[in-house]
Amino acid sequence: MPENERGTLPRRATQVRVISTSSCAAAVPIQPAATSVAATGSEPGSRRGWAAVGAIALGAFIVVMTETMPVGLLPRIADGLHVPLGLAGLMVLVPGFSAAVSAPLFFLGSGRFNRRSVILVLGLTVLVSNAIVAVAPNFGLVLIARMVFGATLGAFWTVVSPVGPKLVGPTGGTRAITIIAAGISGGTVVGLPAGQFLGDLVGWRLTFAVAAGATLLVVVAQATVLPSIPPAGSTRMHDLSRVLSGRAAQWGMAAGAIVFVGQFTAWTYITPYLTDRTHLSSGVISLLYVIYGVGGIVGSLVAGSLFERGVIASFAGAATVVSALLIGLAIAGVLPWLAGLLFVLWGLFWGIVNPGTLVWILDAAPETPEAASAVNVTNLQIALAAGSGVGAILVSSTTLQTVFLTAGVIVLAAAALAAVAARSATLARRE
Repeated sequence: MPENERGTLPRRATQVRVISTSSCAAAVPIQPAATSVAATGSEPGSRRGWAAVGAIALGAFIVVMTETMPVGLLPRIADGLHVPLGLAGLMVLVPGFSAAVSAPLFFLGSGRFNRRSVILVLGLTVLVSNAIVAVAPNFGLVLIARMVFGATLGAFWTVVSPVGPKLVGPTGGTRAITIIAAGISGGTVVGLPAGQFLGDLVGWRLTFAVAAGATLLVVVAQATVLPSIPPAGSTRMHDLSRVLSGRAAQWGMAAGAIVFVGQFTAWTYITPYLTDRTHLSSGVISLLYVIYGVGGIVGSLVAGSLFERGVIASFAGAATVVSALLIGLAIAGVLPWLAGLLFVLWGLFWGIVNPGTLVWILDAAPETPEAASAVNVTNLQIALAAGSGVGAILVSSTTLQTVFLTAGVIVLAAAALAAVAARSATLARRE
């Protein structure tokens, strides 16, 4: 059955309204407006509700910034703690594995907790992680702090996906999650350049201290504006297995995993590619990172409208473009101006593909959005690590050009899989 065919829900089933946008989505029960107001303590569409959405977007910004910031600091950290550069790279890899494990465990163990309290505690945990890294006397303690951050990362993405519509009501849910997605892209914009700039200016320890201070400000803002957000209900292992057994979710997990493998096969080695093959200066590369992230924000804003027309088809089309851009970089990367243009467009269209993975899973399992989000976090974090591993193998045995050609072909395979899925997978009804 095609994606855009609308099924009829049984009379006795709990109907849901699926809200989707760029980097995440949510499904909430269709209920009277008064019930929704009572659930969160703020009137849908109110200024406080939108302020709360903004505060959560700031939280997403801080989480992603903390995740990406060490990439620009690894040489300084390795020198400062007297460890090999390759070992220091575990600061980037370990959080991904921690997130993959923590997402389903958090889902199973947090069902009875108010989501406002959960979000605040997760923010404080990010603060503590950054503070520990800033003062850690040895690399072992740094790695433990990053492992804790990774566990927080998995929990955060599990819980924030369904929150937007709860804060502003179903009619504003799409825009709310788009704003949260913009926070994700903003963290990507800031993380790498901020790490490089502050590392040069004040050193890597003070850079993490600054991140801890920024996290504190965000937690204070969230404590001020977030209303009570009661949990949706009990969380069971059955919910996770239900997501995994759904045909549409299986298609989405496969396509999402493949596209992430391709993306991070290339992304992991974009800096050496731009320096060694395109011969761009570090200043120009930092600027391109910023523009890439801005492109991701624009893609996030555009994605909301595209997904309303068809999630899987939009994913397939955007992935096809990303594939062409990666192959184009491999072929024409020696031309600086063309490489820069292709790189910026890559950010724009990845801003559509990336959220499409989560929206697809959530639309495939609208009755259990947090379970679907947890499954998606685990799936994509494993794929991310696999993509980095594929890139490492290719870099050591072939050329950077081959890395990008291979990445483009892998992403194209994900687009082809999505095109097939669009003809057979059925997603939840939209209202």
